[in-house]
Amino acid sequence: MKKILLWTDAAFCLGIAVIALFLRPPTLYWRVGLLLTALTFPVWVLARVQLGSAFSFGAEARQLVTHGLYARFRHPIYLFGSIAYFGAFLALQIWAVLAVWLALTPIEWVRLRREKRALRARFGETYDRYCASTWL
Repeated sequence: MKKILLWTDAAFCLGIAVIALFLRPPTLYWRVGLLLTALTFPVWVLARVQLGSAFSFGAEARQLVTHGLYARFRHPIYLFGSIAYFGAFLALQIWAVLAVWLALTPIEWVRLRREKRALRARFGETYDRYCASTWL
């Protein structure tokens, strides 16, 4: 299931790139958006791979991942995914893409809080020390 999700996400982003490259004139926003997406999407994919079996749709504290990107960022999937999605909006200049991004951002903050509570309940002080050494 996780590999299917990764492939569907990659196909979605490839579709956005094709639309941005061939259907939009190259403006400053287009260039900045494409650059943001090109830089952050691979990091987002790497974060999902590094999360491994700890990935879940709900707030399940199966394990505390502290290696790779997770050694610096508590939630690199949310961080880099949001930046990549915003970059896609800049490149495409489609207002519906911005509306979806704006709608998803508060949902992601709610998920962050739920994950934080679940991880703190399961890992206690170990999680607190991890939080003190990471960002977002």
